[in-house]
Amino acid sequence: MRSFERLMAVAILSISVVAASVGVSYGQDKVVRVGYQKYGNIILLKGKGSLEKKLAPLGFKVEWKEFPSGPPLLEALNVNAIDFGHAGESPPIFGQAAGAQFLYVAHEPPAPKGEAILVPKTSSIKTVADLKDKKVALNKGSNVHYLLVKALEKAGLKYADIEPVFLAPADARAAFERGSVDAWVIWDPYQASAEVATGARTIADGTGLAPNHQFYLANQKFTEAHPEIVDAVIDAIADIDRWADGKEKAVAEELSAGIGIPAPVLEIALKRQTYGIRPLDDKVVAGQQSIADTFYALGLLPKPLVVSSVVRKAGL
Repeated sequence: MRSFERLMAVAILSISVVAASVGVSYGQDKVVRVGYQKYGNIILLKGKGSLEKKLAPLGFKVEWKEFPSGPPLLEALNVNAIDFGHAGESPPIFGQAAGAQFLYVAHEPPAPKGEAILVPKTSSIKTVADLKDKKVALNKGSNVHYLLVKALEKAGLKYADIEPVFLAPADARAAFERGSVDAWVIWDPYQASAEVATGARTIADGTGLAPNHQFYLANQKFTEAHPEIVDAVIDAIADIDRWADGKEKAVAEELSAGIGIPAPVLEIALKRQTYGIRPLDDKVVAGQQSIADTFYALGLLPKPLVVSSVVRKAGL
């Protein structure tokens, strides 16, 4: 009898634990983790709080995670630390090579003037050809990595003809200002900030070399499990695009405090930005494939990639 009572007590306790667990989880919102950088439309989305309003009826909350650049954001996608994020052209390619389980889900139109090769105001360097045997700072695996490769190629130089110095934007800016490097390949708003603060000169931007797309990326498993949430995030970004297009001054003022860059500097950068989120088409995928093939030929990737294999398919 006592054994039966003990069994009943254990059973009742187990049922209570399960019930309590269900009680705690029942009605709780699920979470979509969004990675963002201190620039671009997602940070505007975060500031306005419009994504939270769009997802609330669907039972989802938003958790925001900041990253200094695209490569660490892709690493976060790779280890399932975020569900959605954005980056330029090169980080997804290096992320795919590393086995990151993500999908391209949308992109913004090209913004080739939003990245450039800068030299100090007093530098004797006038053209990209003058970079031979020079130290060039860049964020490894970032969007500007491809710009540098194509600019050197157009100038008749090989990647091996320069000495790349891999630094994150803040460290690269410091090295650039103290003269530890001869040139700096960088994107906006750091590009605009350096131009205004130091008088840095542009010897080449992405025009005719690198389109400088902004891509939106989502964790593959999350997309498969919650396609409607990915669509809702994309719709919210589209709303921000429509609001921000042509309003550089208002957007700059809204972003300035959070980014720590004066609004007039941001205005310069925003005039080089583009808007109009859309799905990837064959031309954009082919462009990404060309970048992947270029990096593989240079030995920067361990294996050839098929970019189309990680593009979101219709209906997913």
